[in-house]
Amino acid sequence: MSVTAPLGFRAAGVASGIKPDRLDLALVVADAPCASAGVFTANLAQAAPVLVSREHLLGSRTRAIVANAGCANAATGDAGLADAREMAALAARAACCPVEQVVVASTGVIGVRLPMEKLRAGIPAACAALSREGGADAARAIMTTDTRPKQVVVDLEASGVSCRVGGMAKGAGMIAPNLATMLAFFTTDAGVAPQLLRRALVEAVGQSLNRITVDGDTSTNDCAVALASGASGAPTIEGDGADYDALRHALAEAARQLARMLVRDGEGVTRVAEVRVEGARTAADADRIARTVAESPLVKTALHGGDPNWGRVLAAVGRAGVPLDVSRVSLWIGDVHVAEGGAARAYVETTAAAAMQEEPVRLRIRLSEGDASGWIWTSDFSRGYVDINAHYRS
Repeated sequence: MSVTAPLGFRAAGVASGIKPDRLDLALVVADAPCASAGVFTANLAQAAPVLVSREHLLGSRTRAIVANAGCANAATGDAGLADAREMAALAARAACCPVEQVVVASTGVIGVRLPMEKLRAGIPAACAALSREGGADAARAIMTTDTRPKQVVVDLEASGVSCRVGGMAKGAGMIAPNLATMLAFFTTDAGVAPQLLRRALVEAVGQSLNRITVDGDTSTNDCAVALASGASGAPTIEGDGADYDALRHALAEAARQLARMLVRDGEGVTRVAEVRVEGARTAADADRIARTVAESPLVKTALHGGDPNWGRVLAAVGRAGVPLDVSRVSLWIGDVHVAEGGAARAYVETTAAAAMQEEPVRLRIRLSEGDASGWIWTSDFSRGYVDINAHYRS
């Protein structure tokens, strides 16, 4: 049920004709205005729906989310902005709410205008199909090159009342950590003040969706949005305490589960890896090194081939732009200690090769510069990734 598992939400996914013969338009509507929060792409080439939704979320009250696949409505100028505003207005009319209470999102090909005639028919059709059972269809309707939908439900308790966090996400390519890395929508029937919801969302994204990378590209359309209906009947969370901790932990767990699904379903992915850096001077240094290793084409192709070529990892560490003494760096592949003091140490090659077959592959880097650490999840580069992206528009 994903986003409709919490009380107070209905959803639908319909085929509007933007993408041939498949669901391509999702609508999520709350029974009443919700506390809301969102984070968006750091890409300066921001799509029209990002601009509109940023503006609408300033009011911190949201009633509906409308999202389409097949067309990103990015790099479409003033006309694209007008289309995004009309898309929001169509959803507001269907949900019987002010347009400012609508979040709009799009995903797909950049530089192409939305086929508004399809949305003018599709959004009312989605409204007519809204139901508590519609979460699964909504999750399918936002897919692009994903091979499967991503949905999650996490239970929590607030003031003795059972509550839930539901979530759905899409993303397989253009995945890199930078505020938000795909489309992700969360709902909860806990009641929470908007500023606390935003704090919890930023924290959850920072420890999950911002720690995955498939190809190092940050999309023009990335967003993560959370709505809190309060329909469980639990007292509204107004400050720090046990109830807030329960909510933020549940939201973080939902985001972590979706993040793992996203990287595992990355375009052409056959193997995933966790890159962990320890002993850095600062967390920022650790994260920068982890990301450099995770996005190295040479490391990613070695992952694909199952080749324990640790020299590629060390080279990426050295070029990350972080001052360090390479002669103090140690590397592990799984539990195999392959390098120490910036040089090879004695190890069994077949054992290291076996560690490259683990799920996930674990690459650990010790810098011996300080006490800070960082991590990121990444994937291999395969022929499948090249095939998908060489012919994305055809």
